[in-house]
Amino acid sequence: MINRRTLLKVAGGASAAAVMARGAFAQSSAKFAAKIAHLESPAQPRHKGLEQVAALVKDRTKGEVEFTIYPLSQLGNARQMIEGTQFGAIECTVQPAAFLGGFNPVVSVLDVPYVYPTDRALSQKLREGPFGQALLKSFEKRGMAPLTIWPNGRKSLTSNKPLDDLVKLSGQKFRVMDSKVLIDQFAAVGASAVPINFGELYTSLQTGLVDGEENPLDTITTMKFHEVQKYLVVTEHGAMEDFVLFNPTWWSSLPEGHREIIKTAFDEVRPEVEKNKEAAQQKSLQIIKDAGLNVRTADEAERNKLRDATADAARKAYLTLAGDEGKAVLAVYDEEYKKLGA
Repeated sequence: MINRRTLLKVAGGASAAAVMARGAFAQSSAKFAAKIAHLESPAQPRHKGLEQVAALVKDRTKGEVEFTIYPLSQLGNARQMIEGTQFGAIECTVQPAAFLGGFNPVVSVLDVPYVYPTDRALSQKLREGPFGQALLKSFEKRGMAPLTIWPNGRKSLTSNKPLDDLVKLSGQKFRVMDSKVLIDQFAAVGASAVPINFGELYTSLQTGLVDGEENPLDTITTMKFHEVQKYLVVTEHGAMEDFVLFNPTWWSSLPEGHREIIKTAFDEVRPEVEKNKEAAQQKSLQIIKDAGLNVRTADEAERNKLRDATADAARKAYLTLAGDEGKAVLAVYDEEYKKLGA
């Protein structure tokens, strides 16, 4: 629950966003103008995908709906964007699940290792089926109008110590986001997990404060982490998922036809976003190899072994966070995963 003091703080922070956005909408003749805020740079697949969505929506609504995209945390940090969307200072935000767990613990199920199978088509069936719908629905009681989930890559492991046996990492320290699920994931294979701010990670690897980290390959190269690491195993153990969240008042103000156009546009663009993200991963993998790291890709047997070693501890940590609501979501997930035969 967000109290009055926090709301005033959000409103104050959002005033700067309003000033920034005013010029963008001064010339707009759109009946329904919306700001969409996110964290990544304009060069990343997420932003390019949002630009495509904006163009499709403007065309198909004959200019009645107009989106303006604000990348690079221009409208605040993750928490400010989430709260700004909840209270209406921003009409929409696209946020990774990793940054939403404190606001909505239910989505922390995506921190459980190998929650998605290697097969991308099967993963999409989970994403768009009852499991994904249960995750989206969990935002409604938290003052959001959830629309869809976009894939945004998968995490792999790097370290300055050998990664020959992924289920025996005793003595190694890995940086993680501040998540009990991730901390317990590493504890299950004998490693220590240290929550460190993302902006401090390069120096922490360089100085040996931690031995390794987990991130998508394109994040590793963009942030130059490969410059201060010796080993990489492409494990794809952690799903990075984006949630598209609208302010419920703005969303409900739209005619039903416009809401359907927006939903369809996001669904149409999603495959290209995923394709571009996969291409970025392959480009980054080559960069890492060229840098001279010891690189290997975990096969399916090794991935299953890592999943078996970490999943129980991670699931228990998730249930501690998400309680009965999380238990219900896990039940849906287990049923759907079994149906897929993944």
